[in-house]
Amino acid sequence: MYKYLFIECKVGGYFGKEDHREIIARNAVDGWRFVTAIPKSNGSYGQVDSVDLVFEKYEE
Repeated sequence: MYKYLFIECKVGGYFGKEDHREIIARNAVDGWRFVTAIPKSNGSYGQVDSVDLVFEKYEE
């Protein structure tokens, strides 16, 4: 069975305070595989303000 982890990441020009690559690499060390980024909220002009980075890990 797969287990999923969702991490919110603020965006704006570049990925806010934390670099998305750091988040993905840090979780890969713990066995999580990056799956996708899902837009979570939009700004007043339709731009994406935050995304959920989705990770999965197989556990029996």
